[in-house]
Amino acid sequence: MEEGQKALPQTPTEEIKAPNQDWRDEQIEIVIGNLLRIGVLFSAAIVFIGGILYLFEHGNEKIHYHTFRGEPPELRSVTGVIHYALQGHGSGIIQLGLLLLVATPIARVIFSIYAFIREKDGLYVVVTLIVLAILLYSLIWGHF
Repeated sequence: MEEGQKALPQTPTEEIKAPNQDWRDEQIEIVIGNLLRIGVLFSAAIVFIGGILYLFEHGNEKIHYHTFRGEPPELRSVTGVIHYALQGHGSGIIQLGLLLLVATPIARVIFSIYAFIREKDGLYVVVTLIVLAILLYSLIWGHF
């Protein structure tokens, strides 16, 4: 090989990295997949623990099917759910697990914005910011 020439990849799967590209698409997909997997498993574990606590609290109560009772007002806001969960109520812990399940795809979108910024891909940053804005709008102001 002559001086100043770059060596060719040794195997066909070896890739030449672009100068401004720290991450490959496969690495980003792996991180996003792990983020979603961990979020779902973590929220499922919290819901499971809350369900066990709920059964210990209310397992022997007689159920009245002819009367519908919705969630108490304390469990209708994020702060109320967190407060109820910190007090150790099973229903609050279940609700907290469900909130974490809803937050998992939002975390994925936020990570995607970060990844697109690192890749210097402005178009995808803008598109993903719009997706995040729509998600947040539907969660915060969607019920008004």
